[in-house]
Amino acid sequence: MTEQKLIAAVKKGQRKAQKLLYDRYSPQMFGVAKRYVKITEDAEDVLISAFFKAMTNIAQFSGKGSFEGWIRRIVVNESLMLLRKRHNFNLTVESENFDVQTDMTVEEDLAAQDLLKYLEKLPHGYRTVFNLYVLEGYKHREIAEHLGISINTSKSQLILAKKRLKDILEKANYQRYG
Repeated sequence: MTEQKLIAAVKKGQRKAQKLLYDRYSPQMFGVAKRYVKITEDAEDVLISAFFKAMTNIAQFSGKGSFEGWIRRIVVNESLMLLRKRHNFNLTVESENFDVQTDMTVEEDLAAQDLLKYLEKLPHGYRTVFNLYVLEGYKHREIAEHLGISINTSKSQLILAKKRLKDILEKANYQRYG
């Protein structure tokens, strides 16, 4: 069944279509949620909440963009709402020298699962800003608005996230290749 037909069936309230849509997109969207929240149960909660919102507001999906992009934005927003409830992003900024090289050639050699494992080691604020900027393509202004932080805080957390991730990757490579 094509995506357009599937969405049309969901808009008509067909339960089978809802299940098919969930089955088609939930594995990938779970991965998106897991990039933001470390705890698997929290990522599952985000996924369920996001799909509930998507299904109840499916009429708002105009079909102009991809459904995957639309549901991804919902999952990211649900993840951010959970993180905002639990964490103060203004407290994760460290005062350090921000003169950091950001080329991460090691990242190119890692599989997606390895990268996720390393991203989970970052503090919540770093990981969230890194995900939004690098993986989702948000601008610092958008990140600041979503998280209720300043643009400079967003920028500094990205720099610190890259530095911390680089350190984590170098340590992993040292342990791997000694």
